Amino acid sequence: MTVRAAAVLVATAALALLLPGWAAAEWSLTKKGSVVTYDGRSLMIDGKRDLFFSGAIHYPRSPPEMWPKLIERAKEGGLNTIETYIFWNAHEPEPGKYNFEGRFDLIKYLKMIQEHDMYAIVRIGPFIQAEWNHGGLPYWLREIDHIIFRANNDPYKKEMEKFVRFIVQKLKDAELFASQGGPIILTQVLNFPIFF
Repeated sequence: MTVRAAAVLVATAALALLLPGWAAAEWSLTKKGSVVTYDGRSLMIDGKRDLFFSGAIHYPRSPPEMWPKLIERAKEGGLNTIETYIFWNAHEPEPGKYNFEGRFDLIKYLKMIQEHDMYAIVRIGPFIQAEWNHGGLPYWLREIDHIIFRANNDPYKKEMEKFVRFIVQKLKDAELFASQGGPIILTQVLNFPIFF
């Protein structure tokens, strides 16, 4: 381990010990109509710089009954942001047939994050790197003629665009984006992209 790496590790550990005490007092959820911007230096909410400490809690990995406690423990540990992937193959097991029930109830999960006065980062994918079967891609995609996954490929891009638009609209309809008063401050498309 280099001296620099050791210094970063010590600083990170010290910060982790200090955070839980002031985290709850300093951070609060966006209000209706908040504007999230980036100025080349940091994210800002309504023009105010903030630090976003996030941890990944993937909703399908736990039953919904566990979500409140998991989110609460994350907040107690000093986090103010929960990050999650969206699992395409769980939500669209067949073309055009969607599942948002039980442990796949994304809207309920994001509303719980909001109820705990925390932010959310939503990673739409469509391909995800989360030790999840088939990278989160639906198995039925394999049946589409001439499809090449994660490539500049028209059949893949067409299906990907349909899913991303569907998810974004679903999140908008539930008013979950910060500009609508919701917890989502960032979304990400194309996790681990292959550059075209």
